[in-house]
Amino acid sequence: MVQDKGAIFDMDGVICHTNPFHSEAFRIFFQKRGFIPTEEEFALHMYGKNNRYIFSHFLQRPVEGEELLRLEDEKESLFREIYREKMSPLPGLMPFLTELKSAGYRLAVATSAPYPNLEMIIDGLNIRHFFDSILTSEDVQRHKPDPEVYIKSALNLGLKPEHCVVFEDSYSGVSAGLSAGAKVVGLLTSHTRDELPECSRYINHFEEITVPEVEGLFN
Repeated sequence: MVQDKGAIFDMDGVICHTNPFHSEAFRIFFQKRGFIPTEEEFALHMYGKNNRYIFSHFLQRPVEGEELLRLEDEKESLFREIYREKMSPLPGLMPFLTELKSAGYRLAVATSAPYPNLEMIIDGLNIRHFFDSILTSEDVQRHKPDPEVYIKSALNLGLKPEHCVVFEDSYSGVSAGLSAGAKVVGLLTSHTRDELPECSRYINHFEEITVPEVEGLFN
């Protein structure tokens, strides 16, 4: 059994392939305001970014405070309405979580999403019991690519970041994991391999990796 190792999972694009549904929610949100960003703009300025950045970028002005909370609630409510009946985990996720837990890994979720999104997904998929730590956008001061969420997650697991492997799909998320000092496995759900920083391993889903292969990342 593995001793003192952790696996930390981003949520959007990792636990579930939610980005197409976030794009749909943002399109509805921005269409109400008179414009529709392209898929290329979403790839550059939405995937892996926090809502403050996304709103400020696309609205071309600072969005913060009460306005940020109001706009975030509008957009995330749209996302949850769209995605609630379409939730599905990435292939292989459930057996992979089970095998990691059985091998003695401590597991965490570290997402830039707000807590109601996480609650809907991890409870809808019935996977909350796998995780020893859960952190959302409300739990950090500095968002990805800052490593805060991964450093805090490792601390919650009672581990050093270098004893953890992070599963991420976005440039900012991979950068955060690497900056924290963790090993990073890149999920190719949102970007190509060439679009991500250099990871220890790249996979399309969890049927492409085993627990012994995860252990090998530390050797």
